[in-house]
Amino acid sequence: MNKKGHVLNAILLSVGLGYLLEPATEPGEIMVTLETMLMIGVPVTLGALFPDVDTDFGKHRKTLHNLPVLAAFVAFPYVFGNLEYVWIGVLTHYVLDVAGSRRGIALFYPLSPKEYNLPFGVPVSSSKATLVTVLVTIAEVALAAVIIFEVPQWGFELGRQTLGL
Repeated sequence: MNKKGHVLNAILLSVGLGYLLEPATEPGEIMVTLETMLMIGVPVTLGALFPDVDTDFGKHRKTLHNLPVLAAFVAFPYVFGNLEYVWIGVLTHYVLDVAGSRRGIALFYPLSPKEYNLPFGVPVSSSKATLVTVLVTIAEVALAAVIIFEVPQWGFELGRQTLGL
């Protein structure tokens, strides 16, 4: 995916996540929802752009497009207490490059240079790249909704069953 696609994905994802986390059900709540979207949007967008820094050094779609880099961004907030949402942008960058493009990324680099992708990706220069970006983003927001709303319920039910309640 190109930079335009990664930014579009980050913005749409931030809007979706912001609404999922702070849904505005009344007119007075709209500002809180918009603030949440912005609070999430800036770090997610920065994270979505970060992996492509490897176009200026190293090997593109290898050096900064792998699981060790993602793990570092997931761990960063726990160690330093900031950049909580940047990892989401990095992760969605990877998802777009794997699902939305034909080339894929080297998930296990530097251990393996093999690049992984899904068979339905499109070339970065394709006229369908924006459509693919929007479809991948819809899937990401739907998955986030399941994680936010359903996973806690599954855990609660499992806990109740374990305790025999």
